[in-house]
Amino acid sequence: MKKFFLLIVIVLFSINVFSQINIIPKPTSIIEKEGVFIVGNNVIINVIADDPALVEMVNPLLLTLSEKKADGVFKTKFNSTSKLNNIVFQLDKKLTDLGDEGYQLSVTPKNIHISAYKKAGLFYALQSLLQIIHLETKTSKDIKIPCVEITDIPKFQWRGMLLDCGRHFMDKAFVKRYIDLLAYYKMNRLHWHLTEDQGWRIEIKKYPKLTEVGAWRTEADGSRYGGFYTQDDIREIVAYANERFVTVVPEIEMPGHSVAAIASYPYLSCTGNPINVETQWGVFKDIYCAGNDSTFTFLKDVLTEVMGLFPSKYIHIGGDEAPKFRWEQCPKCQTRMRVQNLKGEHKLQTWFIEQIDAFLELNGRKLIGWDEILEGGLSKGATVQSWRGMEGAIEAARSGHDAIVSPTSHAYFDYEISNINLEKVYHFDPVPKELTKEESTHILGGECNLWSERAPQEKVDERMFPRLLAMSEVLWNYPEKRDYVAFRKRVQLQYPVLNRRGVTYGFERDPLILNAITDIKKRTISIQLEKGQEGTNIYYTLNGSKPDRKSILYTQPFEVRDSLKLNIAVLADGSENGFYYERVFKMNKTTGYSPVFMFPYSNNYPGSGNTSLTNGVFGTYNFRDGNWQGFEGNDMIATINFEEIKEFTKVSTGFLQSTPSWIFFPTECDFLISEDGLNFVSIGKRNATESQKNTELQIRRYEINSTSTIKAKYIRIAAKNVGVCPDWHPGAGGKTWIFADEIILE
Repeated sequence: MKKFFLLIVIVLFSINVFSQINIIPKPTSIIEKEGVFIVGNNVIINVIADDPALVEMVNPLLLTLSEKKADGVFKTKFNSTSKLNNIVFQLDKKLTDLGDEGYQLSVTPKNIHISAYKKAGLFYALQSLLQIIHLETKTSKDIKIPCVEITDIPKFQWRGMLLDCGRHFMDKAFVKRYIDLLAYYKMNRLHWHLTEDQGWRIEIKKYPKLTEVGAWRTEADGSRYGGFYTQDDIREIVAYANERFVTVVPEIEMPGHSVAAIASYPYLSCTGNPINVETQWGVFKDIYCAGNDSTFTFLKDVLTEVMGLFPSKYIHIGGDEAPKFRWEQCPKCQTRMRVQNLKGEHKLQTWFIEQIDAFLELNGRKLIGWDEILEGGLSKGATVQSWRGMEGAIEAARSGHDAIVSPTSHAYFDYEISNINLEKVYHFDPVPKELTKEESTHILGGECNLWSERAPQEKVDERMFPRLLAMSEVLWNYPEKRDYVAFRKRVQLQYPVLNRRGVTYGFERDPLILNAITDIKKRTISIQLEKGQEGTNIYYTLNGSKPDRKSILYTQPFEVRDSLKLNIAVLADGSENGFYYERVFKMNKTTGYSPVFMFPYSNNYPGSGNTSLTNGVFGTYNFRDGNWQGFEGNDMIATINFEEIKEFTKVSTGFLQSTPSWIFFPTECDFLISEDGLNFVSIGKRNATESQKNTELQIRRYEINSTSTIKAKYIRIAAKNVGVCPDWHPGAGGKTWIFADEIILE
């Protein structure tokens, strides 16, 4: 009986210990042991190494222990011979298997011993120990650290975050704060986006107008907005990051996203005309002139000063979203193409990138560019950052080039939580399955990106957290078997830590998860609502007013058999603040059928898949809501085979327009029918009537109404794409999109 009781105690103790090891990112190996190390009044922090500077590195531990145990007297010693009651940090040149960033952390009742091959490993071990201590309760007189053996080695060498300070300036203290947060969660790259159409943020001594003019813009209300970092600011931030083993990688955009630079020095453009620093978001046709030698003189001068400020081996040059409209019209660019025997403007961009690549290589640096630098061929030394899906990374790796992955599907943290939630980030796989084992070695790692069009400084926290916790775990631990439930429990324990750090984190997922399941045989849509946040309730009205606590409380799924406008409120307990949604559903003769598309929809905007246009769920004014299907550069031609004759008098299709996002209404929509699927006859066309220059988000249904019954076995919707952005558009020459939703047959 005593043995049985002892076994229960040991098991319960083991569970308690396990519950206290809640490090994010989760270490590679954790072995729980019996007992605890008690931090008493006279613990010695002992640094055993050849580098006295490491004593300063462990100061955060000294401060933390002093805060947690006010009556303690803690000391840091260098190469002490003391054997007991030590917290030891030791560099061991024999531990080569740990690599540059790995570590071992051993907690016994007598000592805590940390060892690593390199200083970075000791630093990351310190972060793990700090997390364990931070998660301890403050009720105990002594700090009790569970006995454990940890061996921890990161899976990816590149674990980063992009911070866009071009569109919205962020002050120096804020940037340093994010370096602290990255380091705490073992992220090691700050990708610093410093130049944009809306602002140039880095002081360049040789070109003072870049910050006198390019760093400022005049907003719609007449106010002056902007800011920049002096070279002393940059040096301070870089040094601060280096102390925390975070490499700051600067991004100097070229050839596109360069309006602020051109506003400062108009000769850099193809026209030479004066322009203003941009105030709108989007992609703009004024880019650096590839035919002008002075452009390259300017860029090399800028990069020379940049390299003097940033010790990073890598320099990011952008290379994305560079419309070729100006180059097509520019005599200098066309001459450059003839002299260099370049066939097309994409080849001209490759040539442009090659000049910069060679210059950086000459100076001992390596170039990174967004995946558009693949167009026209990849320059010799380039590393690709893949953002438009994983295809860029696959192509780069297969050609022997390194790649960094940050696809819009999982890594764009400026996107709403309804598009990319915590669970989705946690299940992100940085290594494309299409790659062989050898090819996959070219995947350096990944980044989470914070573009700041709609995320100024005060909004960054709620966009980055808690999603950054998931990205840090994926890039450090790369768990083969993902256990989101266990991960989420560890996330909950991090919130008090984030609170102490002043992080105003956002939601883990959308406050409302709505699933609409279509049953074609029963002719119903089952609507399932789920709370995305704890401590909330869902209320709704059917074709009624704004819901409140007196409305219908959602408790179980319900069915739609015809049409329905559903108004939903997600209200927090004890508060009238909430989130409100409106969704429209309609059962009709197309519901549940799978259209066949002549041109495939984009993987970036797939809607809900093949039946997205026939599932009875209408899209909202958020074109990323999962109900809109996007077609880039191609017409939207969808054919439905009913396999029997259908009778109807009305047919319609919905489209969305958001011209700042390059999404245009179709210029024409043709509705066609067929009996055999081969010969189609038009029953009517509808043309776009709205102005393309209207930048407001618009939804319109193109429809045909007939006074007589129409009979058809097949129906085809052929919506004509604008094709490329017109001359007046900031992205002139770039491919346009069609966004479509429900095909309705009545």
